[in-house]
Amino acid sequence: MKPKVLQLFASGINCDRELRYAFESSGAEVKEVHIHELIKAPQMIQDCDVFAIPGGFTYGDDLGAGRVLGLEVEKFLATELYALHERGGSIFGVCNGFQVLVKAGLLPQVDGVDVSLTWNTSHRFEARWSRMIVEKSLAHILPSGSMLHAPSAHAEGQIVLARGTEDVAALEAANAVALRYCNRDGNITEQWPDCPSGSIGAIAGLVSTSGRIIGLMPHPERNLSVLHTPDRGNGAWGDGTDGLAFFKGLLAPYLAPLNKV
Repeated sequence: MKPKVLQLFASGINCDRELRYAFESSGAEVKEVHIHELIKAPQMIQDCDVFAIPGGFTYGDDLGAGRVLGLEVEKFLATELYALHERGGSIFGVCNGFQVLVKAGLLPQVDGVDVSLTWNTSHRFEARWSRMIVEKSLAHILPSGSMLHAPSAHAEGQIVLARGTEDVAALEAANAVALRYCNRDGNITEQWPDCPSGSIGAIAGLVSTSGRIIGLMPHPERNLSVLHTPDRGNGAWGDGTDGLAFFKGLLAPYLAPLNKV
């Protein structure tokens, strides 16, 4: 039986087809549902293994990136999402979906740490390929220390913390940092353009202490083939397998074991 992914849709989401294709190419069965329908029947969440929120600009980001959808998720879906998490399911958000998870309080789940996302330090929309180092907290999905290549496409991707580096240390201690921006040599950096947002600690993604609530700003669903890479696999941006490896790792716990003969 294929892993079941319930993918959220709302006004302004525009990366849904890419994310669905990534999950389906990795072996999942995907069902898409509009936020209004899910609010009417939140019990639909009980039937999935993974709940996913794609990227885009939900509700135009008029009150801040992911803010409106985050409030809807927090008010109407939180109980079912926490129940999904408690029974071993996963919750995933990419770009605007990551912003939603943060605004809804689903990430990072570290006591005393207040996280938000705001405008990139460049004060503009950044659309460029990025490199990320996988932290040990994400080793159940990709090898720790490996590099994940994926396009960034966001204006409000800068992670800010109320207590600055003190909160970075708290996130590290809780194994809540999933990915960090790095340069071509694999050195972690907060400097533009390798870190397109200027996020403190070069943080590109967060993960819950359980490892099953994951969010990141760059789009691994846009790196599923050598043809997706800027140099067509000539080495600077990987060989086009990064994205599929990420999604296969995310789905791995929900793949039905092979029947023994």
